[in-house]
Amino acid sequence: MRTALVIGTGLIGTSVALALVRRGVTVHLADHHPEHVRTAAALGAGTEEPPEGPVDLVVVAAPPAQVAAVLGDALRRGAGRGYLDVASVKGGPRRALEAQGLDLTAYIGTHPMSGRERSGPLAASADLFEGRPWVLTPTRDTDTEVLNLALELVSHCAAVPVVMDADAHDRAVALVSHMPHLVSSLVAARLEHAEETAVRLCGQGIRDVTRIAASDPAMWIDILSANPGPVADLLTDVSADLDETVRALRALQSADEAKRQGGADGVRDVLRRGNAGQVRVPGKHGSAPRAYEVVAVLIDDQPGQLARIFADAGLAGVNIEDVRIEHATGQQAGLVQLMVEPKAVGVLSGALRERGWAVRQ
Repeated sequence: MRTALVIGTGLIGTSVALALVRRGVTVHLADHHPEHVRTAAALGAGTEEPPEGPVDLVVVAAPPAQVAAVLGDALRRGAGRGYLDVASVKGGPRRALEAQGLDLTAYIGTHPMSGRERSGPLAASADLFEGRPWVLTPTRDTDTEVLNLALELVSHCAAVPVVMDADAHDRAVALVSHMPHLVSSLVAARLEHAEETAVRLCGQGIRDVTRIAASDPAMWIDILSANPGPVADLLTDVSADLDETVRALRALQSADEAKRQGGADGVRDVLRRGNAGQVRVPGKHGSAPRAYEVVAVLIDDQPGQLARIFADAGLAGVNIEDVRIEHATGQQAGLVQLMVEPKAVGVLSGALRERGWAVRQ
């Protein structure tokens, strides 16, 4: 691949363009928001100049509701040798393209499973897709050359290709992305009018649950409008579980011992099922989840503190597998939770104490 046209210079499109430019591909940028194109070009994602002829690959990074129209226009004017989109739903856009009577042998639907709460070109990064799954949904009609171009794009973005049926993909993302986003928003909505004294008690748990609720509502309306059925089906199941859990909690208030025991059993069941589901979430680099131990370190909110901790961990020969930061309410301090292999806990704790860190057990 030597040339590409990226149509749509938001977070995903600009990130794709940055990754391609880094690999030596000449990238042309287009968007119905000229200021987005200028910003993406200024970030080094490509050129604002239109290509002189057909490019090797056209990448459409438009919202799901606009994908068919944008792709249809690009196909009709012969903008490239191959075409793909990166929308978060796949079945609907393809059916809309088929309804236009277009030859889709040069098209493949794809979806990089990566993103951020922020949108727009300024949130973009060439590393956004590194190590992340990138779904490809070829059909029997997809030209082999186009599939190879898509695989080359995924390789340039350092992502991991996953081949799926389009409708199976849409059911899967409803489960692992779209439904969780709505549930996160429902939880976060409880905080909107909560008393300030309650909100000040927010800890890492509520931050973890509500983090994705910070995403752009307009973007999510586009996504959910393109995949409403599977999401509604899942939320129906969640609603039934909530009803059962509410009944169990009410039973815990009963004066009747048998009812209280039944309520405890009901709550225990949903917690157990949550445990069973959570352990199926892939771990680091998509591998099977692993159990890490936590070394907690109290730090001041000053520049360079995290860098010092990581440097000291490196000197001790310990690899930090993951990290979380819990900020102290009303204080310029925080608790850094360093996730490490169980065998490394003693080594890291001792090394950090020797270097003056306040390690909490």
